[in-house]
Amino acid sequence: MATTVVMVHGIRTSATMWRAQVEHLQRRGIDAVALDLPGHGARMAEQFTLEGAFGTIDRAVRDAAERGRVLLVGHSMGGLVSIEYVGGADRPPVDAFIAASCTAIPRGVALQTYRSLARGFDRLPGRGAPIAEWVLDRTLPAETRADFGAGGYAYDAQDTALRSLSVLDLLGALGRIRIPTWFVNGQFDQLRINERLVTSRVPGAELIVVPRTSHLVTAMRPRVFNAVIDVALATMDAAAPPAPSGS
Repeated sequence: MATTVVMVHGIRTSATMWRAQVEHLQRRGIDAVALDLPGHGARMAEQFTLEGAFGTIDRAVRDAAERGRVLLVGHSMGGLVSIEYVGGADRPPVDAFIAASCTAIPRGVALQTYRSLARGFDRLPGRGAPIAEWVLDRTLPAETRADFGAGGYAYDAQDTALRSLSVLDLLGALGRIRIPTWFVNGQFDQLRINERLVTSRVPGAELIVVPRTSHLVTAMRPRVFNAVIDVALATMDAAAPPAPSGS
């Protein structure tokens, strides 16, 4: 049975951050769909809302489910929203799930501090872009450096998106997930704070910590992240019922 990989980007970035993964899957002959959430990428002019984000993911997942199995992959904000989606009361047609760089519960002082830092950065010359570009130049490999920001940066959507995350019931959603799940964090990711709690809420979930990597694990170590996707796909294949034998 065919499998489609649906990928959801993090805050400020866009579908282009997944180019290394899309190309890897295309070489394997596997369908890949990288989304732009409202307010990001090709949809920069739109207002970000959680309802719009959930709708975007749901349409892509249900379209893919008509063709076969679905592996949902989310990074950072996209991972948090995807946790809420996969663990919804009405289970969506997702067969396996990879959540990257999203094991911090966005609540209280931690979220307020992050929002304050983001707003302060936004007030710098060029909205802080020169500093961000300098950091990315020194941390991302050449093969993914251009991809990460190719769809532009959603500065205007950032604070709205961060504020929206506070209403997510992530612990409740995690407790309802009953599909193969992998949580992937970079060793130096500042948002690893709740990774043990998050992983423990999903029966059978695996936690993978990628050495020498920050929050941008998909772009910093693309081959490693591609290997995690391959593991998920192999796990799905192993769990699939055997094809009926010919008569």
